[in-house]
Amino acid sequence: MEKKTIADVEVNDMIKAGLSMEEAKEFHKILKQTIAEAKGSDAREVWQKVVAKRMLMPWHPHRLHQLIYYSVYAHWDASINGPPLYWFPSLSQSKYTNLGRAMEIYGPKFLGASYKDPVTSFRLFQKYSVQHPDDYWSIILRELSIVFHEVPKCIIDTTNKSKHGGKWLPGSVLNIAECCLQPSSHPRKNDDSVAIVWSDESDNSKVNHMTLKELREQVMLVANALDATFAKGDAIAIDMPMTVSAVVIYLAIVLAGFVVVSIADSFAAKEIASRLRISDAKAIFTQDYIIRGGRKFPLYSRVVEANPHKAIVIPAIGSDVGIELRQQDLSWEDFLSSVNHLLRPNYYCPIYQPVDSITNILFSSGTTGEPKAILWTQLSPIRCASDAWAHIDIQVGDVYCWPTNLGWVMGPILLYSCFLNGATLALFHGSPLGRGFGKFVQDAGVTVLGTVPSLVKAWKSTNCTEGLDWTKIKSFCSTGESSNVDDDLWLSSRAYYKPIIECCGGTELASSYIQGCPLQPQAFGAFSTASMTTGFVILDENGVPYPDDQPCVGEVGLFPLYLGASDRLLNADHYKVYFKGMPMFKGMHLRRHGDILKRTVGGYFIVQGRADDTMNLGGIKTSSVEIERVCDRADEGIMETAAISVAPVDGGPELLVIFVVLKKGFNVEPDKLKMKFSKAIQSNLNPLFKVSFVKIVPEFPRTASNKLLRRVLRDQMKHELSLRSKI
Repeated sequence: MEKKTIADVEVNDMIKAGLSMEEAKEFHKILKQTIAEAKGSDAREVWQKVVAKRMLMPWHPHRLHQLIYYSVYAHWDASINGPPLYWFPSLSQSKYTNLGRAMEIYGPKFLGASYKDPVTSFRLFQKYSVQHPDDYWSIILRELSIVFHEVPKCIIDTTNKSKHGGKWLPGSVLNIAECCLQPSSHPRKNDDSVAIVWSDESDNSKVNHMTLKELREQVMLVANALDATFAKGDAIAIDMPMTVSAVVIYLAIVLAGFVVVSIADSFAAKEIASRLRISDAKAIFTQDYIIRGGRKFPLYSRVVEANPHKAIVIPAIGSDVGIELRQQDLSWEDFLSSVNHLLRPNYYCPIYQPVDSITNILFSSGTTGEPKAILWTQLSPIRCASDAWAHIDIQVGDVYCWPTNLGWVMGPILLYSCFLNGATLALFHGSPLGRGFGKFVQDAGVTVLGTVPSLVKAWKSTNCTEGLDWTKIKSFCSTGESSNVDDDLWLSSRAYYKPIIECCGGTELASSYIQGCPLQPQAFGAFSTASMTTGFVILDENGVPYPDDQPCVGEVGLFPLYLGASDRLLNADHYKVYFKGMPMFKGMHLRRHGDILKRTVGGYFIVQGRADDTMNLGGIKTSSVEIERVCDRADEGIMETAAISVAPVDGGPELLVIFVVLKKGFNVEPDKLKMKFSKAIQSNLNPLFKVSFVKIVPEFPRTASNKLLRRVLRDQMKHELSLRSKI
């Protein structure tokens, strides 16, 4: 059946979408006037006028938003026109963004007569930042709260050809945690600024506040306790929800010259143990329980099973730990009491170190089954805070919230993005799935809200934000997995169609290599630009780059000069992982990232999956090998398994599919295997992973050298899902 265009939408359609007769007649009248004003222009202009007039309200039924958006773009041909756009920058407002303001000052100097304004000249300025990183990073170092104990000799030194990524800010010495905690020399933040707001799930009507001075004193107290307990340079793990205490502990470890080991609180004991072993962590900070959704989940007992040298246990509720501890472990209260003898326990002199000293060990799954230990230096926080400054436009006075965990890269990114930009960090101690979190977003006055697509899907499906006011939000952010267009339509509509800044990068990059930008029109589920100073090419099957701006699909090859990106791994060969086998381009050895990227008409980007067999499940990268190793042991009738992930036909998070070859003489039902696989994966790898389909096949497709062709299985499953969607 032919899709109905916006000109054909009638009053009855609006009534079916949830409006009353009176509301529908009034809405239809304004809609007809709006279409007439567009004078038959393309769909983008019609939609732009609909949004500008605020015809669609956050409290309107989602069916009405769907009706108008999809009718406007009913006959839109993305192959000719590029993806449909839903948000458009205002030229006047663009000059008040961080990047727009900088472009107005430096654009004429750098671009000469080519510079017009922040919107028109954005692509030129981004390209200039790639070609002249010295100029761009000089601006950033003035804009962020970066104070050097010893200033850098230059921005980048490329004389050492063995270092593909160059040596950034050579000779500089600082403590990046101190930069987060001290008032700025210019009016960015002061001691009375609100550094953190938070609410507990059990009392979400109350929003608590902590000033910068209070945060600094808490961090310094913990730093003194660390000195009393550990030896300088020790690696110390954090495995707990992202609470105020977790943030204080993180900053204290860095301030005192120790190294944070990031472990997600969702991990099984086996995964915790492997990360403690790889990092040689001397201790771990954890909680007795996790309180989420009104339920208590044991955490300390899981940590104990991983057998750390020492655990310091914070109570989830109240001031007393509600469980018996091992002999070598300490309660939070006993740990802090180690500084009672000090005259000034809330004062601490930071440990200053070279800019490339290690501050944080994070983990990203490789294809070998063992997680890669990625080393963050003091450059990494500068990178992630700069992307937040340029692409998310985090400013003084913003309240930035992103449900995440310090075990994942978004935890440290969020922390540094707030404190180095002078914004307020908003934390909800509890589950982000329900109405309590939505009310916190409203009551805390959140202005920038970060998400993952599966979280948005849950909010939309349960309608838990109904009646809440999210209109203070100036932008959303999304990362971790592919976005679903209709879910994003719902999310953006909650705040009068504010932009959703899509972010795609990696732990090893400390940032995103492609993002949205408030100086460009945005399309749902698409990235509008390479991030500032980031250069890359898209390679064909022979490793040859496609011409710039040509629509294409291929593997990404990153330019190697990338401030904040990793230059070493703790437990793997960095060169082998990121550079070996990658082609040269204009004298540069390209860096591997692993994404298959589609560049559309108009220069937008859509991630098409991974070039290797790494998959993305709920925003967590894992490998087929890890999944298969667990599934192979789930039932005695299994000969071998093959794990793949596929994106749903309508977009959204990837689905985990397990293909199975059974032993001769065995007959097991797919649904029974699905239950066994899910239980095994959740027990041994991650409780958040879910098996969507199990397919029993007689044999797997293989190469002549007997290598499993997961790509063929992936294509088969995509075809099957496509057929199902048409039924």
